[in-house]
Amino acid sequence: MNKTTALTFSCIILLAISLNSCSKKNSVVLASPNDSFTFTLHADGEDSALRYNIRFQGKPIITDAALGFEFSDSLDTAQGMSIAEVVTSSISTSWQPVYGERAEYPDVYREALVTFKGGGQPFALRVRAYEEGVALRYEFDSRGDSIHITDELTEFPLPADAVAWVSNRAQSEINQVGTSEIREAKERPMLIQYTDSLFVAIGEAALVDYARMRLIPEKAGTGVLKAQLAGDVKREGPFHTPWRFIMAANRPAHLLENNFLLLNLNEPNKIEHTSWIKPGKVIREVTLTTQGGKACVDFAVKHNLQFIEFDAGWYGSEYDDASDATTVTVDPNRSPGPLDLPEVIDYAKQRGIGVILYVNRRALEKQLDEVLPLLQSWGIAGVKYGFVNVGPQEWTSWLHEAVRKAADHQLMVDIHDEYRPTGYSRTYPNLMTQEGIRGDEESTPNDMVINTIFTRMIAGAGDQTNCYFAERVTDKMGSHTSQMAKTICIYSPWQFLFWYDRPVGSPGKKGGAGGAESGIPEIPDLTFYEQVPTVWEDTRVLDGYPGELAVIARRSGNDWYLGVLTGTKAHALSLRLDFLDPATTYQAKIYSHDESLKTDTKVKIRELEVNSQSVLQEEILLQNGLAVIFSPI
Repeated sequence: MNKTTALTFSCIILLAISLNSCSKKNSVVLASPNDSFTFTLHADGEDSALRYNIRFQGKPIITDAALGFEFSDSLDTAQGMSIAEVVTSSISTSWQPVYGERAEYPDVYREALVTFKGGGQPFALRVRAYEEGVALRYEFDSRGDSIHITDELTEFPLPADAVAWVSNRAQSEINQVGTSEIREAKERPMLIQYTDSLFVAIGEAALVDYARMRLIPEKAGTGVLKAQLAGDVKREGPFHTPWRFIMAANRPAHLLENNFLLLNLNEPNKIEHTSWIKPGKVIREVTLTTQGGKACVDFAVKHNLQFIEFDAGWYGSEYDDASDATTVTVDPNRSPGPLDLPEVIDYAKQRGIGVILYVNRRALEKQLDEVLPLLQSWGIAGVKYGFVNVGPQEWTSWLHEAVRKAADHQLMVDIHDEYRPTGYSRTYPNLMTQEGIRGDEESTPNDMVINTIFTRMIAGAGDQTNCYFAERVTDKMGSHTSQMAKTICIYSPWQFLFWYDRPVGSPGKKGGAGGAESGIPEIPDLTFYEQVPTVWEDTRVLDGYPGELAVIARRSGNDWYLGVLTGTKAHALSLRLDFLDPATTYQAKIYSHDESLKTDTKVKIRELEVNSQSVLQEEILLQNGLAVIFSPI
């Protein structure tokens, strides 16, 4: 649903802010609505290449950067191109998502569509200047002609003395390095710190049927990065590339809070009826048995979870190409069974619980058109796509088509492993969540999780595979209050909880979930997971810095939820609660870590009466956390 709040207009001349540059036929200047960002394009013709610059609050953040492509039939680098026409528009609107981190997102920008003359393969450049950042994409209008792109030349020059948080793969560690020290391709989005008060994020939005972009040094040791495509791109016109975005802010918290920019750069929702799309909390069934499935359903009903999920092995070995995802054939290496899946599905349906099934890409690639309608006929709520291929245009197109086909059968989707989102869940909101994240399966310590929050989470929802009673929580990952805080700090419409845990009544061996033969213990901590939602009406990123601290508050209905994570440093929290409604008094239920407690989880639960003028004070140890629920009295 769109709500237009200002008139859209088009003209041949530039906006008023750029009129002085309009007389210069070799340049274009576009400013954001409140002038925070200024984009400048230079097209000098003759032997010069297209170049662009971006300033934020008057400071240069991208300087003298190249644009263009190499094609199969030429080494066209956009040299010799001059500006033919500039058409501008101004948009001020908002839209309401099916679900999200907010009830409504602003979508306010100025846009310039620049067409060129001269040079080789013709293309246009569309640029949008938002208050959150600048985005650009290339558009080809060669109708019927085949275009073969072998390289994209878009540059992102960074200061050689800046620092960046980078990862080699979507699920690998995220480490801080000097920009001049980057030697190989890195994942997007990338966070870069220019100064103590200037942070930049660079990434990709609306990747649907194009090769994935990563960021690679143009020349080692310089800090100049360029787009690296994961293979050639072959298309017939007209078509456009994904967006390349450059965000900037004075604090990393502001970049994360503005991550809706990626959604704005995607097309609006194309699913007409969305009542079947339901966010919620999920428990994974780990035994692949009828008994285990029913035990998970009972646990979900008792503790306000909405889904159970059967993971790999229900139709045979996920790594065996001969396994048939249209049958229920338990992998004997994972479970002795028995599993009567229809019985579990019926049992869950009678109790209002949805069932999600995992299907490996081997089965999906050969059986997708057979599996999806079959799962719909079984009454399945959603599918988790596993070990999908990512990167090249072929697999990018296949995967997003698989999301669209799932929507045709009213199936929600979770994509696991190396897939990172670029905002497609706005267009097809049945794409609930995805990995592309270094989650709890990797026993990730808090400092790495905080790196994730300020880099990966700019891209959108992340399936962290949260666990609570597993030994790794205290052995490697911090504390149980950290696990609580993650469900607030890391946004995911489907929150997978108790990833390694087994509920009471599920078959298992001694030493299972929580170290107890009886399974998940019924302890007061569970009240937090019963109450916490997975989608929000408002989100405030209050404070934080990669590796050290994240402080995030979110609202659902009249309740507010606060999550705090510490990394390499302890933190003396002194937080004014001015995000609360000033006319309301709240009961704050505080979940904190107390080492003196004799309980296994060391979680202390206490209550305070607070209001928007109150200051919450808490000493939080390093690699630890805090979770608070504020409910109106």
